[in-house]
Amino acid sequence: MQIILRILEWSATAITLIGALFTTFNIFPFNVYLLSVGSILWVAWAILSYRLSIAIVNTGMLMIYLYGALKEYYG
Repeated sequence: MQIILRILEWSATAITLIGALFTTFNIFPFNVYLLSVGSILWVAWAILSYRLSIAIVNTGMLMIYLYGALKEYYG
């Protein structure tokens, strides 16, 4: 189980950082996709690690990303 948690944690970290980099360079909508995937991976890691605060923060961030994406597409 520890190896799965490490893979999830580092994958979430890398994807979130790449998403932030894409945001810096205004590469839309791929930044939102990457940040959403990163948040999903963080939520999965948090649930498996029993880290409620990380799960709550990333669930909130995911809702914000999805709201922004839907607002952008459906105006």
